[in-house]
Amino acid sequence: MKKNKIIQNIIIYFFLVILIWLCIEEYKDIRIKKQPKTNLEYKIEELSIQNNNKGENTTKVQQHKIERQYPKEEIEEEYKGYKVAAKIEIPKIKLETYILQEYSIKALKICVTKFWGVNANEIGNFCIAGHNYKNKNMFEKLNELVIGDTFFISDNVIGKIKYEIYDIYTVNPEDVSCLSQNTNNTREVTLITCTADTKKRIIVKAREK
Repeated sequence: MKKNKIIQNIIIYFFLVILIWLCIEEYKDIRIKKQPKTNLEYKIEELSIQNNNKGENTTKVQQHKIERQYPKEEIEEEYKGYKVAAKIEIPKIKLETYILQEYSIKALKICVTKFWGVNANEIGNFCIAGHNYKNKNMFEKLNELVIGDTFFISDNVIGKIKYEIYDIYTVNPEDVSCLSQNTNNTREVTLITCTADTKKRIIVKAREK
């Protein structure tokens, strides 16, 4: 009888431990859900909603624009184990490098990467981020560009398109207005890198020429 009582107490204790654990996990989940979003998270979410709300009209415009013929050149699909989105050529600063499809800390150490927006050369704002390191695949000399300079983006779907810079400015890191997809049905490219002191971001905006 005593042995049965001990076993019964152990079972009761076991279930109590599980119940307490489940309550703690539920409490953690509720706290996480109630945590306020940061300004940056709200801005990114707002941009996502704006982008999704473009609907079929944008798709039709994209299809129409693709009908225009652009020069073609085959771009490597992979670079150092990462999928390639496109290639960028900026003659003035003698930069020619791949644009990786994945945006991550590791990828940024290898090459510039797609950061936000549509795919390369599509209607919308194709945003590219890169470090300002002294490296052949980076945006070290981006600060030498001026309004009116041109560069090229090449991909395997649409082709090679020339872009002309129309604006250059700096922003605080949390300012994501440069990622907006409101481009009035034109092709745009946004180049992003850090200032020399890393406190701000250099933004280079360009449109199809």
